[in-house]
Amino acid sequence: MRRAFFLVAMTWPTCGWAQSTSPAAPPPEPDIVILGRGLDLPPGTPAYGATVIDRDRLTNDASGRVEGVLSDVAGFQQFRRSDSRSANPSAQGATLRALGGNASSRTLVLLDGVPVADPFFGYIPFNALTPDRLAGIRVTRGGGSGPFGSGAVAGTIELVSADRSNLPPVAGEAFYGSRNSEDLSASLSPTFGRGFMSVSGRFERGDGFQTTPADQRVAATVPARYRDWSAGVHAVMPVGDAAELQVRGLVFGDNRTLRFRGADSSSEGEDASVRLVARGRWQVDALAYLQARNFSNKVISATSFKLTLDQRDTPSTGIGGKIELRPPVGANQVLRIGGDVRLAEGVLAEDAYGATGTVTARRNAGGRTSVAGLFVEDDWKIGRLVLTGGARVDRWSIAGGFFRERDGNGVPSVANVFPDRTGTEATGRGGLLFHATPWADLRAAAYTGFRLPTLNELYRPFVVFPITTQANAGLSAERLRGVEGGVDLRPAPGLKLSLTAFYNRLGDAIANVTVGPNLRRRENVDAIAAKGIEASLTWRRGAVSLSASYAFNDSRVVAPGTALDRLVPAQSPRHAGSATLAWSPKSGALVSLTARYVGAQYEDDLQTNVLPAATTVDAVARLPIGRRLSLIARAENLFDEAVVTRNQAGSIDLGTPRTVWIGIRFGE
Repeated sequence: MRRAFFLVAMTWPTCGWAQSTSPAAPPPEPDIVILGRGLDLPPGTPAYGATVIDRDRLTNDASGRVEGVLSDVAGFQQFRRSDSRSANPSAQGATLRALGGNASSRTLVLLDGVPVADPFFGYIPFNALTPDRLAGIRVTRGGGSGPFGSGAVAGTIELVSADRSNLPPVAGEAFYGSRNSEDLSASLSPTFGRGFMSVSGRFERGDGFQTTPADQRVAATVPARYRDWSAGVHAVMPVGDAAELQVRGLVFGDNRTLRFRGADSSSEGEDASVRLVARGRWQVDALAYLQARNFSNKVISATSFKLTLDQRDTPSTGIGGKIELRPPVGANQVLRIGGDVRLAEGVLAEDAYGATGTVTARRNAGGRTSVAGLFVEDDWKIGRLVLTGGARVDRWSIAGGFFRERDGNGVPSVANVFPDRTGTEATGRGGLLFHATPWADLRAAAYTGFRLPTLNELYRPFVVFPITTQANAGLSAERLRGVEGGVDLRPAPGLKLSLTAFYNRLGDAIANVTVGPNLRRRENVDAIAAKGIEASLTWRRGAVSLSASYAFNDSRVVAPGTALDRLVPAQSPRHAGSATLAWSPKSGALVSLTARYVGAQYEDDLQTNVLPAATTVDAVARLPIGRRLSLIARAENLFDEAVVTRNQAGSIDLGTPRTVWIGIRFGE
């Protein structure tokens, strides 16, 4: 059924479409009709602060990956320091402001308004998010409300698809890199009448690098090989004079091998969405989406180097939608009212193996969750002051939870059925933006938010050998309260400075808590309290530009009476920074250097294993060699810094070493 829905959404309608545009995108030529946008941002949006990444930066990062570019935003992190070529997919949760502690996403990631996180795990399928399909990204730190408010406890990352003004009719690129790596992508983007359609695809593979230090390698140690692909269609058809229908579809597959021969993981997905945007007197933004995902993972023993666990099947489905109405209330106000709903359902099937290679246990677990909410927000301009505020109420449920286990002979040994639960959460946010002078804006905001535990946290145990982490079907929702204030300065042409101070408290934070030797369990701790400062700078003069960001995070676990109290959450660095210096003359050439620093952080909840600080430098050079054709060289980790991504009692994994790419790009 879900595949049929996907195929229908991919093929209907078949003409007259366009793609989304970004606030950061350049204005279109007058003779081009731009479709595919959502509704304009309300005037109070800047009160919450944001970092915008434009298309030029997205398509000219040394990694060629969305998560690589997001690392420009100080404070952004995945659970581990590995990217989507050498990390287990289930560890690719996105978070901000050092609210770490486990691998789930505490940041809401949206593509054209649609949540993209996996319905079962909550991780972000970064390999399926190709930079050249995007017009820009807006990153807003701090708790969110409004549409799809659930999950935005650390912030919101909004990805906007490229549109007619960004994509030429035919475009593509091909790169060859270190360790026999290949990266190919192409798009075909014709115009049909007043509409537009873009079909795109990407394939990449690599023999991979050794994540294991030389002195810890054994005969079973292998490089982190990867192979993935994705294909998408995004199209828009005008409906009357002031409305349009947008359709988006995506299919992807991802295969990786990590650390040992046979330690293979795979993920796949089929996503589809339909969106109606009306810009008349009554403005409307309505969408519906479907996700069909699957994941598998094989665990190899670090002592016997044999298969110990085969997490062979984890199918999941996500269904959701939202509607937002903006009634006409006057030139100085934007009122937003609406509702949204998200449903997630998934199961796992895994087999445990003994030393002789025989199955010792077969396990099945799963359940379903739902969140449905109503929201209202209002933005009001009063002279140089902009006020914004909103509230929402959500009804959630956790139902159908179970865990069953049979021994190797098929005899049932465990048959747990967990009670259904429901609840109601009320959240809200408010802020102000004051245009104090032509070159200075003051802003302040306060917010609350919540995140329901994922099906993964509730029902799926996992092993990163030799550590086993148990699931917990009794987990409560996380609840955030936060305040922040900041200033945005434009003291000279081409120069912008931003500074934000914040305090966030994540109550009932879900963490992987040590409960015994080589054993952890997902638990709600009292809270994670994070306070800190975020700073950013952008400057451009002629062909030279500089962008930089820095985040200081003082993040602590609040768990009175336990060993965790006042400790730093796992995987939460105190300092992080990034800077990119670029030279891009009108000829189309480009030379850029990017330096990134991440401070020391702890592997575990008890602060026993340290991941040292690391500084990496990337470089990109682009040389036009013909009409709409460029030669590009990229270098990741130019000085071959050893980046430790895992440290379990001295057993270490490493991140991407120096990697050099050479390729061509045509169409832009």
